[in-house]
Amino acid sequence: MKILILGGDGYLGWSTAMNLSSHGHEICVIDNYARREICAKQNIQFLFENPSLEERSQCWEAISGQRIKVHIGDLQQWDCVAALFNSFKPDAIIHYAEQPSAPYSMFDRDSAAYTLQNNLLVTFNLIHGVKQFVPDAHIIKLGTMGEYGTPNIEIEEGWIDITHKGRDGRFLFPRQAGSLYHTTKIMDTDLLWFYVRMWKLRVTDLMQGPVYGMHTEQTRADDRLLPLFNYDEMFGTVLNRFIVQAVCGYPLTVYGKGEQKRGYLNILDTLACVKLAIDNPAQQGELRIFNQFTEVFSVNDLAQKVATAGNKMGMNVKIDSLENPRIEAEEHFYQPAHTGLLSLGLKPHYLTDDVMAEMLETVLRHQSNIEKEQIMRGVKWDASVQKIKTQAA
Repeated sequence: MKILILGGDGYLGWSTAMNLSSHGHEICVIDNYARREICAKQNIQFLFENPSLEERSQCWEAISGQRIKVHIGDLQQWDCVAALFNSFKPDAIIHYAEQPSAPYSMFDRDSAAYTLQNNLLVTFNLIHGVKQFVPDAHIIKLGTMGEYGTPNIEIEEGWIDITHKGRDGRFLFPRQAGSLYHTTKIMDTDLLWFYVRMWKLRVTDLMQGPVYGMHTEQTRADDRLLPLFNYDEMFGTVLNRFIVQAVCGYPLTVYGKGEQKRGYLNILDTLACVKLAIDNPAQQGELRIFNQFTEVFSVNDLAQKVATAGNKMGMNVKIDSLENPRIEAEEHFYQPAHTGLLSLGLKPHYLTDDVMAEMLETVLRHQSNIEKEQIMRGVKWDASVQKIKTQAA
């Protein structure tokens, strides 16, 4: 198949490109390096040194014999989207091209405005690109479990059947996001659902939990193929961040009570889920939703796991409970369904002691790249209230 990956430079985008290329698909990636530029502006470093997309593609071709086509461009610009779709004509499009950080979306007005504009306009342009150039193509959009929030009922897999005053209906499961970033993902889902109904698009929406890990089958061949890996508060996912903190002697930063629960998955399972979606496409006029995670942990669970694994390796890991900078429920019911991808054949990689040890060992090899002062960025969901409280104190 011809597969177009939007956001192909990112943590998941580049790993997905190599994985699908290794299965014989013709891959084209596009990115505008926005994440690199934001990180540079905020003085945020990646754990690994990451060559440009063109250099990565050349490295991958030398190792695998497979070529990944690279385009640099801004998908907010319709001319860029139209030219790309008209020239490549993909059978499937994987949409990663969004500002992915909840803290960055809450940082200030400019970061919030960029998140809103980029995420919605890119999705809108994608929809029109498919309609105009490849109307039978399959859209695979990376959603997030954060769209659901933490309701006090079981979370269904995308849809819920409701009986109300004697009548039945089927609806998207209610969403209640906890950040502007997650709110834009809800808006993405609504946009896609609207155009599925209007234009009979075929769409799979993957409601993914936080991802951890760095190595895939492909990255083991050469460190230059490792993904963009953040360990800071703004862009680093919680387990990846804890692993780096353990290695560099920085106390693990647990927000509030630490009982916030989420569904997590290994980066290997992200790749497997996307491939399953490619191999089993949605039907025309269908918005298919999968909840993409394998295990549920609280933040305390993860901190304890990292501390136990790190201490076995002589790291003397400490855990620090901080005032929660986010506005969120710290103790809550959390029971989401996730049977769809398992029924398609997903074989999960669980967070075992061996997995933890390998992550710690990988970070140890790159320990000299860690800059401790970059870990905590001081992002608060309600900065004005925090400032007033500080001044009053």
